[in-house]
Amino acid sequence: MEKEVMALRECYRSGKTKQMSWRRSQLRGLRDFLKEKEVEIFRALNQDLGKHYVEAFRDEVGILNKSLNFVFKELKTWMSTTEAKLPIIALNSSAQLVPEPLGLVLVISTWNFPLALSLEPLIGAIAAGNAVVLKPSELAPACSSLLVNSLPNYLDNEAIKVIEGGPAVGEQLLQQKWDKIFFTGSPRVGRIVMSAAAKHLTPVTLELGGKCPAVLDSLSRSWDKEASVKRIIWAKYGSCAGQACISVDYLLVEKAFSSTAVELMKVMIKKVFGDNPKESQSVARIINKHHFLRLKNLLTDEMVKDSIIYGGSMDEDSLFVEPTILLDPPLHSKIMTEEIFGPVIPIITLDKIEDSIDFINSRPKPLAIYAFTNNEVFKERMISETSSGSVVFNDAIVQFAADTLPFGGIGESGIGKYHGKFSFDTFSHYKSIARRNLYTDFWFRFPPWTNYKLELLETAFNYDYFGMLLVLLGLKRSRKRFHIN
Repeated sequence: MEKEVMALRECYRSGKTKQMSWRRSQLRGLRDFLKEKEVEIFRALNQDLGKHYVEAFRDEVGILNKSLNFVFKELKTWMSTTEAKLPIIALNSSAQLVPEPLGLVLVISTWNFPLALSLEPLIGAIAAGNAVVLKPSELAPACSSLLVNSLPNYLDNEAIKVIEGGPAVGEQLLQQKWDKIFFTGSPRVGRIVMSAAAKHLTPVTLELGGKCPAVLDSLSRSWDKEASVKRIIWAKYGSCAGQACISVDYLLVEKAFSSTAVELMKVMIKKVFGDNPKESQSVARIINKHHFLRLKNLLTDEMVKDSIIYGGSMDEDSLFVEPTILLDPPLHSKIMTEEIFGPVIPIITLDKIEDSIDFINSRPKPLAIYAFTNNEVFKERMISETSSGSVVFNDAIVQFAADTLPFGGIGESGIGKYHGKFSFDTFSHYKSIARRNLYTDFWFRFPPWTNYKLELLETAFNYDYFGMLLVLLGLKRSRKRFHIN
């Protein structure tokens, strides 16, 4: 592995990855891969996660094509040197910002969106001109195999490597020196990554997740209520069966509105997923037996099982968990302290919807907050009085698809951001360039020191050009002398 890493670094040092032509050719390779291997991608996602091919296109193939199109359109602008504004006092000077690649970067992906969360950061790393090692998750073996065996046929293998393997391989990779590590996964592994990165002072981006709350206000219009509940249902059950870092984790509602919300949710689950969700092929399956048993333990907890008011059935053989609703499980139970990562939504009732702000603030900062309300004052309070990676009003998950919005967490939900230009920036260093001639000088910045020079420095730092003129002409009242010794 060390030899492979050294070869990649030598390739980067050759300078070819910095060329616009190289970057565009690799991005075209990714686009060709998505087009030519579309059926194989759908098959692998179905094999690993039971995703319907339409869901697979929406959440993985389609969204990646959108990102590639955006990068192709903007890459030349992103790569351009930009002028930095200098104050008037900087006579005969200029300054620029030059984006340059970080170097050799490591991307460690996860299993719930094994194509999208592998290739989205790869797009940014390539666009920024880096050499890259990509390690997909071993927990999605069909997708990992597809990436390892097919993707290299579309990319420059001297500069981009896909390495398959489990935790042992991941540990070996983390022992190497990188110029950037981009990790998507659990907070537990994120801590391991960050600890390994500290050895070489390697910068990291950690896309982690957490418990994303949805807040459902007591909406008055039938259309508003139905539209809100439908979007909540989709954001909980319809995207990888809730195995998504940005899916709704739990729902906050007023006590007086809770029965209305529950009945609407029951109706909407049947409308979207049918009377038998298992046969609908619209709910993905749990990734493996370990995670299935984890969800089973959450639901069979003595403190929790009596709070199940809808669903709850599980099929271990097919790794299927029915869309499930809980009402007011104990707040100290694991289902309310750990990220659920499955098709289970606890509803927590509050005396008034404004109490949701204190409830959210009493817990670790989430990756996203979804608030369904028409109350503009409440919206402003949600923005100003909570802290999260993002806030979305009257919808959920859609922020992930916006190229012009940064995607990332804060606190325990993550470090750093990406998507669109933010991906380019994540994998770039903006080098400061300053240029001066040798004819003009700020002579008062050099010793020997006098009170006169202090006065000139003071006016210069304040950009007080008129005051500087007065000092030079001897017309400004002198500062008092300082007696330090």
